[in-house]
Amino acid sequence: MYRAPRGTSDILPKEQAYWRYIEQKVANACQLYGYERIDAPAFEDTRLFSRSVGEGTDIVEKQM
Repeated sequence: MYRAPRGTSDILPKEQAYWRYIEQKVANACQLYGYERIDAPAFEDTRLFSRSVGEGTDIVEKQM
């Protein structure tokens, strides 16, 4: 059985049209003001959390 990673959710087929509509409206508004699209990573390297919080902390252990 497939499960999305904790803290994430899938956009299912019945919701796709709605989200594409919203994304297009936001993209159009951003373009009017000279902004360009940036796609950031959906998941970060675990070393990012280890360095900022410290290895072995509850936060790192629970989220990884």
